[in-house]
Amino acid sequence: MLTKIVTLFLVFIAILGIFGKLHLLLPKRRQKTARCKNCGRHLIGKGPCECKKV
Repeated sequence: MLTKIVTLFLVFIAILGIFGKLHLLLPKRRQKTARCKNCGRHLIGKGPCECKKV
């Protein structure tokens, strides 16, 4: 009985590993972040860029 449990556990871990490798092979979709039109910095939040505050 114990060997069945250990075997099933190892098979389950192997399946998780296969799906993990498959996930690494798939291309990731990245969202384009908002950038400042003047300096090209990433905009965080809703406020203006630092280059416009100066």
